[in-house]
Amino acid sequence: MDIFPRTTVGGVSLSRLIIGSNWFLGYSHTSAAKDRFIKGFQSRDNLVEILKVFLSYGVDTVMGPPNPAFIETLDEAEQQTGRRLIRILTPGFNIWGGETEGSSILADRAASEALDICQKMGATFCLPHQMVTDALIDKRAKVIRDMDVYSRMIRERGMIPGLSTHMPEAVTYADGTGADVETYIQIYNAIGFLMTVEADWCMRVIQRAKKPVMTIKPFAAGRLLPPVGLAFVWNTIRDQDMVTVGTTTPDEAREVIELSMDYLDRRAPTIELQKTRSKKGLE
Repeated sequence: MDIFPRTTVGGVSLSRLIIGSNWFLGYSHTSAAKDRFIKGFQSRDNLVEILKVFLSYGVDTVMGPPNPAFIETLDEAEQQTGRRLIRILTPGFNIWGGETEGSSILADRAASEALDICQKMGATFCLPHQMVTDALIDKRAKVIRDMDVYSRMIRERGMIPGLSTHMPEAVTYADGTGADVETYIQIYNAIGFLMTVEADWCMRVIQRAKKPVMTIKPFAAGRLLPPVGLAFVWNTIRDQDMVTVGTTTPDEAREVIELSMDYLDRRAPTIELQKTRSKKGLE
């Protein structure tokens, strides 16, 4: 079996393809009905089978929230395969503390509790979610306020800090201020879905980033075909950067892995095409 290419982030070897979790947990970015479909369809057994496919190709890096059911599924896959999954957890927490005296103390307590949970769940990397990071961005001063406070708290717990963002300014400001982070999560896809600037601007930010970038949503939550979405991202990021992909079934996992390997090897994709009556004349 081919082993998927790897990169190094913060001294840790990671597969360049990262297992996403939105299609495990029911975040479709499509509709409430689609969210309910995912949650109703998925079972722990199915998710374990998906993870086993990824691990069979050497894709051993997974990204998601500190969700107990999600972590239990990772634990089960590790037990069945004897392989370790490198966990990138993206906690959200209250950075405001409320409109009461001592609100900063409450905010610090919320962060501490969230980071303690990530540590107990075996996170190697801890990247505060976009809900935290982007709320801290000060465009006037071109800084991410308090980021180093959270990075220090993450390192104190033995995890590697990074940041998750929907705003490419976060990458630029972190680089410009020397923020203590080892990597960035950045939305990146060919149609600019959920991106705050055009794809070519985001491309430039990624190309210039001082740290490796973990790109997410390459299929724009199902709005792009896998061959199209993957062709764009793999051919416009750097060798140290990564692509995060969510899948619903083991077959989808196998398909995105093999597509990715074709593109990385500069081959035309060899996957089986869909067959419908309207394409009969092309066969």
